Amino acid sequence: MTDAVVIIPTYNEIENIEAIINAVFAQPNMFDVLIVDDNSPDGTGKRAKEMQAIYPERLFLLSREEKSGLGTAYISGFKWCLEKKYQYIFEMDADFSHNPEDLNKLYKTCKTDNVDLAIGSRYIKGVNVVNWPMSRVLLSYGASKYVRLITGMKIQDTTAGFVCYKRSVLETINLNAIKFIGYAFQIEMKFKAYKKGFRIVEVPVIFTDRTKGKSKMSGGIISEAIFGVISLKLNSLFKK
Repeated sequence: MTDAVVIIPTYNEIENIEAIINAVFAQPNMFDVLIVDDNSPDGTGKRAKEMQAIYPERLFLLSREEKSGLGTAYISGFKWCLEKKYQYIFEMDADFSHNPEDLNKLYKTCKTDNVDLAIGSRYIKGVNVVNWPMSRVLLSYGASKYVRLITGMKIQDTTAGFVCYKRSVLETINLNAIKFIGYAFQIEMKFKAYKKGFRIVEVPVIFTDRTKGKSKMSGGIISEAIFGVISLKLNSLFKK
């Protein structure tokens, strides 16, 4: 078994699931893959299960009963991975917005450079986003600046969902206390790691918007992120 695993949460990603799994396994570094599927009605979980015959003992499937949010999918995945012996645990989207080749850069940053949390950053060197409308670029970039202002984190891409955690980070953070389930989950996890004093490094990547399937972004997710950041900061002021 390798020391690294890539968690890919899915809901209705039948158009991408086979290609993304193959792409991860094609990398020079050996990564296992854990698909966390929220009972996708389009058969995403079924196709992932079928592909386990192609990649025995490297491709794993965690099937959940319903769509319950990105954050809870990752928390379930983290707990599954911590029960194993993995030392490096990744988050990555299924839609190729995150380039599987960049997994190798994040892995090297954590393993060779002794970093606790490596972030695939869209904003550490300018704005590296492809195929997004300007309105969404401004929303995302502005959100990261807003988060930095409120929390004090020295992270350019606070909402990034392409990351590598050292095992020790996830063992130290109380995963049962993570409260957000949408994209605010990404902010909360980084903030918890930042408050614990872990070494965080941003690695420049190019983010390319999906070409297949539908985005899961919604107004509720955005609202959670905006107001959740304030509560994160306030709560931290009253805790040691």
